[in-house]
Amino acid sequence: PAVTSPCKILKCNSEFWAATSGSHHLGAEEAPEFCTALRAYAHCTRRTARTCRGDLAYHSAVHGIDDLMVQHNCSKDGPTSQPRLRTLPPGDSQERSDSPEICHYEKSFHKHSATPNYTHCGLFGDPHLRTFTDTFQTCKVQGAWPLIDNNYLNVQVTNTPVLPGSSATATSKLTIIFKSFQECVEQKVYQAEMDELPAAFADGSKNGGDKHGANSLKITEKVSGQHIEIQAKYIGTTIVVRQVGRYLTFAVRMPEEVVNAVEDRDSQGLYLCLRGCPLNQQIDFQTIRSAQATEGRARRKGPSLPAPPEAFTYETATAKCREKLPVEDLYFQSCVFDLLTTGDVNFMLAAYYAFEDVKMLHSNKDKLHLYERTRDLAPGNMAPMGTHPTLWVALLCLSQCWLCLL
Repeated sequence: PAVTSPCKILKCNSEFWAATSGSHHLGAEEAPEFCTALRAYAHCTRRTARTCRGDLAYHSAVHGIDDLMVQHNCSKDGPTSQPRLRTLPPGDSQERSDSPEICHYEKSFHKHSATPNYTHCGLFGDPHLRTFTDTFQTCKVQGAWPLIDNNYLNVQVTNTPVLPGSSATATSKLTIIFKSFQECVEQKVYQAEMDELPAAFADGSKNGGDKHGANSLKITEKVSGQHIEIQAKYIGTTIVVRQVGRYLTFAVRMPEEVVNAVEDRDSQGLYLCLRGCPLNQQIDFQTIRSAQATEGRARRKGPSLPAPPEAFTYETATAKCREKLPVEDLYFQSCVFDLLTTGDVNFMLAAYYAFEDVKMLHSNKDKLHLYERTRDLAPGNMAPMGTHPTLWVALLCLSQCWLCLL
């Protein structure tokens, strides 16, 4: 069954934007109409306040309403009926292409120095995490968790159970907050949920606002309802969000300098993209996969849980994943794992697109694939993350030669 968020802040945001698009170009005589829409917006947020208590986009909207009320000298008392819909006039700020140099990361911060070192983080499937340091983990992390938290942006995901009573979870909600930055961008919130992948920020805009460098932050819709890309040139960052089946995937390319831009590193313990999942939230991928191969489905440690769908055996899951992921790396193994735990073929596509995003975003093309161990090693003999199987074959041969010499 679908898990639907009771928080309806996205609906409030879209209704307000639809009613006021382009109103900042109107004359003073239209101000009462804007205030009417603003009061309707405030009324909508109050109706959903209880269910949105822990929602970042909700709190951002509430503060934004208060600011707009003051800026436009709006009374909190008055009519709240929605005014007529408007269309975006020609020459709106979203069409601007000029940006000051400070709003282009490579031009402003690295004009006379080496090209910045870019890092990648991704989250997909049941869920699987690839950190900025190329560590690969399979985690439980049910509920809301921070992926990124630095001086420039915050990213939070919410993971919900895929099946009733199961510990298999997937990402059902994603919130990204871009913090206001000099003359480049205003604070912007992007929020996606299952079956709702907007091609705009929560306020309906598609760029960084009305500042001169607003176009240094821009959303592009690649595939309607399935794939969006956010370019934040002022911090050299690219974010890809997809909806695959009913769940979301996340991938980011970010300069190392931006990754580490935090006020207090000691407070970043739950920053998953940087630190990984807490130990008590990690799943022993090796043990689970061994159980999959012998039993035909995954069984996680802990209390007995309802058996996952029997749509796939280990052999059929392996064959299915090989259709899209011919290299048997950790993305391939994650695909097999997810098919056996969920029975949903969309998790195969999630692993496939996650790797496609790695190919596009990772700066080191020699580190695209990650391996856990060679297939012919005995269970329990694990190779370090990121080590290619051929290296271990070479090391094994060298060790045999050394024994012969002895």
